[in-house]
Amino acid sequence: MPRFYCPTPLSAGQALTLPAGTARHVQVLRSQPGDVITLFNGEGGEHAATVTAMGRSDVSVEVGAHSAVERELPIDVHLWVVMPANERMDWLIEKAAELGAASVQPLMSAHSVLRFKAERAEKKREHWQAVAVGASEQCGRNRVMHIAPVMALSTALATLSPRTASPPQEAKDTRYLLSFRPDSLDWRAALTQPAEGGTVSSGSVLVLNGPEGGLNAQEEAAAIDQGFVPLQLGPRVLRAETAPIAMLAMLSMSSF
Repeated sequence: MPRFYCPTPLSAGQALTLPAGTARHVQVLRSQPGDVITLFNGEGGEHAATVTAMGRSDVSVEVGAHSAVERELPIDVHLWVVMPANERMDWLIEKAAELGAASVQPLMSAHSVLRFKAERAEKKREHWQAVAVGASEQCGRNRVMHIAPVMALSTALATLSPRTASPPQEAKDTRYLLSFRPDSLDWRAALTQPAEGGTVSSGSVLVLNGPEGGLNAQEEAAAIDQGFVPLQLGPRVLRAETAPIAMLAMLSMSSF
């Protein structure tokens, strides 16, 4: 059954004219009156809905019963990624949404290939948010992964509470820095034993990955000062868009 994100309140028995964006997507599939579709608004669960009218620009439906089905990970995984070049960020966003990430924070660092001024950065964020919506429609998620505004890595790090503010067992998140540092924790250990800040079976996990050229020494040190544990995914060098998705996949499979 076709699934559509409908960012409006939904209730059983409701006669609804779909928002413009949702209506366009329904029209693209050439749905007809009597066809049944699935609507979700990102607040949990989904509704079956029957198309009642198809206009040139408007689509009307009758909303059916709510189903409380959820397909989210039992932990919240937040990806902090220094933006890779070209269309690779689109790919990263799509796969992160499919694998269940709660949010993606696009970053700029010293070795960034992509650098945006405020207006263009917001347009890119809106584009990536639309990619996340499309991925949720396709993969069955009833929540939409959040895309945060683009910011500098140093600014993002400054928003975090210092890890020293509370004992590790009381921390609300676990923080990992994907790195080739000699002292990096092996990824297998991260999935089987507690790390500073908690465990991967509860709370939330924040994964930081650098750009194609990697983070510089000062940036890595600043991240470690904020409680990020250096983590190595294996002996091979993964692309900037591949590494965070690989980590997300391992967290996803290990959390069920």
